[in-house]
Parts: sequence; structure tokens; C-alpha cells
Amino acid sequence: MAKILIIDDDPSILTMLKRMLEKAGYEVDIASNGSEGLEKIECCPPDLLVTDIVMPEKEGLELIVYLRRKNPGLKIVAISGGGRFNYEGYLTSAKLLGADLTFQKPLVHKEFIQAISDLINTKI
Repeated sequence: MAKILIIDDDPSILTMLKRMLEKAGYEVDIASNGSEGLEKIECCPPDLLVTDIVMPEKEGLELIVYLRRKNPGLKIVAISGGGRFNYEGYLTSAKLLGADLTFQKPLVHKEFIQAISDLINTKI
């Protein structure tokens, strides 16, 4: 069973994604900010990371840059609702910095689950 870590500062998003991914058969852990997420990644690396972009303490873009250097094989999905600016800029930046996939919030559940499944089953 693939392990997924979700990092988002919105508790309702964390709960929704955790339930959705567990229902799809994944082992899921959560973190409420980038610093907490990084601790969990260094302790017990997941197979895939889903990270919000705009968060306190350590933003998603910073996390993506760090993880691409430290763990280039980690599969990363970036999600954003926009924050202070429009979401497209954040998602484009995330893709350029190394995210495998990007999604705008709110997520389309079936598309998101299918994309996660496809990415997890992709060989590096």
C-alpha cells in the first residue's frame, strides 16, 4: 500500500483529502505546515507528497525546491487555491520547480484520485 503525506494549513482540506485517499486504498499521514511535513518526510519518507503552496512556516514552493535536491525521486503533487495572488502563478512555479502534478482547489475528486493512482504507478 502506497504511503501519501498531505501538507495543508486548512484543517478541512486535510480531513477531506485524507478521507478521499484512504477510501481509495492509500495509507495517509497529514501535516498542517511545511515544517511539520518536512519532519515527517525525514522520519518516514512517503511514496508521494501532496502539498499546498501557500502555508505558514515553510511554503510549498520552498518545500518543493528543498525536496527536489534532497530526495529527487519523491513524487510531488502541488495544490493551490491562490492565496494572495492567482493560483495559476503558484501552480506554474510549482511545476517549474519540480512538482510532478499540479491541481487548483477545489479539487475534482475523480480526476485527482486517478492522477494520484497514475503517478504512484509510474516508475522513476
